[in-house]
Amino acid sequence: MATTLRARDIMSAGVQCVGAHQTLLDAAKMMRDMNVGCLPICGDNNKLMGLITDRDIVIQCCAEGINPAEVQAGSLDKALHWIDADAGAAEVLETMETHQIKRLPVIDVKGGHQLVGMITEANLAKNLSDEQIAEFATRVYAGAG
Repeated sequence: MATTLRARDIMSAGVQCVGAHQTLLDAAKMMRDMNVGCLPICGDNNKLMGLITDRDIVIQCCAEGINPAEVQAGSLDKALHWIDADAGAAEVLETMETHQIKRLPVIDVKGGHQLVGMITEANLAKNLSDEQIAEFATRVYAGAG
């Protein structure tokens, strides 16, 4: 049953970070090569410090006429939300709904506060009930402008 699922059961593991000092061009190439639309940004200590999306690169860089090869990924930081790998599915949904986010990094708090995965809408669709997914969609997209 979905209520017994933990974040670590729902997530996609093996997520790769773009370094905070790498460029947005590097991030865009990584996204292309991995066929993803979002990457975690990790600092020199390999700890999560942000997320960057393909949309961030387009809106905050390219559309402003800025060369993505000249901007560090870490400069596009914004509010960061994450979930403990041992958190239950209900807490995952609550966090994503409250903050109206579609991607949620998963941190293994007991394992040294390391990034261990990412939860996306696709992960929710594969692991949760139709009712939970409908509620998520209503709460996340209803307030999106």
